[in-house]
Amino acid sequence: MKYSFMSFSAPDQDLPALLATAVKYGYDGIEPRLDANHAHGIEVAATAAQRALFRRQAGDSGITLACLATSLKYADPAQTENVLRQTHARIDLAGDLGVPVMRVFGGKLPDGLNRDAAIEQVAKCLKTVADHAAERQVTLALETHDDWCDPEHVAAVVSRVDHPAIAVNWDVMHPVRMKLATIDESYDRLKPWIRHLHVHDGIQDDGRLEMVPIGSGIIDHRRALERLQQDGYTGFISGEWIKWEAPELHLPRELATLKALQRGL
Repeated sequence: MKYSFMSFSAPDQDLPALLATAVKYGYDGIEPRLDANHAHGIEVAATAAQRALFRRQAGDSGITLACLATSLKYADPAQTENVLRQTHARIDLAGDLGVPVMRVFGGKLPDGLNRDAAIEQVAKCLKTVADHAAERQVTLALETHDDWCDPEHVAAVVSRVDHPAIAVNWDVMHPVRMKLATIDESYDRLKPWIRHLHVHDGIQDDGRLEMVPIGSGIIDHRRALERLQQDGYTGFISGEWIKWEAPELHLPRELATLKALQRGL
């Protein structure tokens, strides 16, 4: 298993600084968040020369660009043409940078669209772009997030697409906090397709989620790591810490916790 963090941990750092931060604290990779005005500069608007530079900077640093975290959402039929166009552009960005995984969302179900129709809609969109993703050696990973926190719904989509370029980003928190599935239930349902993970911890306070250090909240990260290690998972586990502490506080501490949990398995 390898460890990365999303650029939300240090949104004001340009790419060389973000890569240096990963080196400093012992991470294997970083996960740039697209379309969020982060300073890393990895965006669809980047020129061919900029993309080549970004790829070279990452390679020289020894830090992997583990995943591009997009905000693409597929559940709304009215947005299909627009979101497919955006998806193709971001697949090409990932391909140019040599990034193996791209995180995508199902998105909020629009009024009047039931779950079965939404599953068909998201599956149809992902199937449309799957061959392009495969050509660019990119895997699109649908996250357990928003209206798709239930692993059953995510599994229904990816199994219906049935394409090696369409997989799952298992956010270990959301199924648990929404009381839809335990760690074991989530893993058992999603295991064939897990290509990337998001980790973070929190506590529920009057329905609001407060982020806390891993090991002090409601998520059993040890069990998640245990299941992954038992099956020989070799992908990235990526910390998603949004608008939280300064990076020098949480990045070394959270990685140390995760590695200690892994050593204890």
